[in-house]
Amino acid sequence: MKSLSPGGRSPLTIQRTMPKILLLASLTFILLAIISLYFPLLWQHNGSAAAPASSNSKSPLSLSHQQLLVEEKTGGGAVKASSSSKCDIFTGEWVRNPRAPYYTNKTCWAIHEHQNCMKYGRPDSEFMKWRWKPDGCDLPIFNPAQFLELVRGKSLAFIGDSVARNQMQSMICLLSRVEYPIDVSYTKDERYKRWKYTTYNFTLASFWTPHLVRSKETDSDGPTHTGLFSLYLDEFDEKWTDHIGGFDYLIISAGHWFFRPLVFHEDQRVVGCHYCLLPNVTDVPMFYGLRKALRTAFRAINSAKGYKGITYLRTYAPPHFENGIWNQGGNCVRTRPFKSNETTLEGSSLEAYMIQVEEFRRAETEGRRRGLKYRLLDMTQAMLLRPDGHPSRYGHWSHENVTLYNDCVHWCLPGPIDTWSDFLLEMLKMEGRRSRQEKLVYSDRRLRASHPHVTSSIHRLKWIEIQDGRGGRPQHTTPHQKRSGRKSCPLQLDTSQPRYLHPLKPPVHESKTTHLPNSTM
Repeated sequence: MKSLSPGGRSPLTIQRTMPKILLLASLTFILLAIISLYFPLLWQHNGSAAAPASSNSKSPLSLSHQQLLVEEKTGGGAVKASSSSKCDIFTGEWVRNPRAPYYTNKTCWAIHEHQNCMKYGRPDSEFMKWRWKPDGCDLPIFNPAQFLELVRGKSLAFIGDSVARNQMQSMICLLSRVEYPIDVSYTKDERYKRWKYTTYNFTLASFWTPHLVRSKETDSDGPTHTGLFSLYLDEFDEKWTDHIGGFDYLIISAGHWFFRPLVFHEDQRVVGCHYCLLPNVTDVPMFYGLRKALRTAFRAINSAKGYKGITYLRTYAPPHFENGIWNQGGNCVRTRPFKSNETTLEGSSLEAYMIQVEEFRRAETEGRRRGLKYRLLDMTQAMLLRPDGHPSRYGHWSHENVTLYNDCVHWCLPGPIDTWSDFLLEMLKMEGRRSRQEKLVYSDRRLRASHPHVTSSIHRLKWIEIQDGRGGRPQHTTPHQKRSGRKSCPLQLDTSQPRYLHPLKPPVHESKTTHLPNSTM
């Protein structure tokens, strides 16, 4: 008779079962180990695409500092590759974002009075509740804690006109959910400010230079009662060029001031003017001055002692005057964004944009020889679609006895300009991937130098891309260029970041109006 165990099973049965139990236990342990490794990565990936908002229905304004830090950690505090590197983040549509805005004019003191639209009675608020949705991917909403971690110990300068200041104040407001900066300006001149985020040792600065080169006002009235300026197109504006050596990031932006009456100087002599109405002075297009000024500004950056940072060119943000130009009753009263098929970039705005891109590519090539990096913060298409985001007449009290025109150049705060920080943060995260790829290329070069007979995987991949038609320098030609016979702008294809120049739709009609900025400050 077979002996049975207390459980009623024979020793032979138990002996056969034990290996199965041990195998099952081992598989369970391995599975748990895999899950523990995988899910943090999965959580990090999902978190990076989520907008910074509370888990309940409360306004994002109620988020605590601690909550933002948690979001920053789960949303990818370390620099990581972004899925948007496979698509053009600058081509897309505006979609509704009911969670916005992420600050108000009551929670942020940095808003300039002329852009404080809600304070001065703007009746609608829907213009604040949109976000940019690229075609084929998502652009995460700006995470202030994540941004401050990425720029810890670094410095960033906004260089340009009042729209550059507009962008800086937007960033200060967005960062205010984590920390307010202290004023560390070296001068009392409000046009040259420096702010420091002490917890992160991060410095934010602004340099007022509406023409990017040395300029001076020669007539406060001028032919159009907006002043007459002399531009010295081959001379640096040392009020900013002498101070950029220690900065890690520069954001260059200019354009609107070139629509004003200007006298152009080169080699210490007058070479022409734009709408100056002066006797014996040749009238030249405003775009002559814009191109020359950009070229000189980039030359200053490429030759600056001690500067080793990344230079961003923020492209032209078109104005939206309708039913007249700025000083002839023009206004911007729309209350929703355009769809991409409802408008097109044309006329002077298209010309300004193309000149910016062409001069950017020229500077990028020269900067690469000197080990400097250039990036295109291509906001033109996105902002073309936002006629609803300007202050219009809501930059002052209606009963004030002041001479201010409708402002369809600057942007309400909060408003569409806050999205510029979404783009900037995404591009900063891409830098981490670029840095890793550059290190890989460097090590690969060393491998080939020490072992010439070895064909690297990178070399083979590049050959495959060229054979497959994905390498080289593609040519980009807009419909406007095709009509005018203008040469296309060569673009460097870089798979480590999104394509920066989006296709422009054919114009419906050419704009003949001249758009001038509403306010100088």
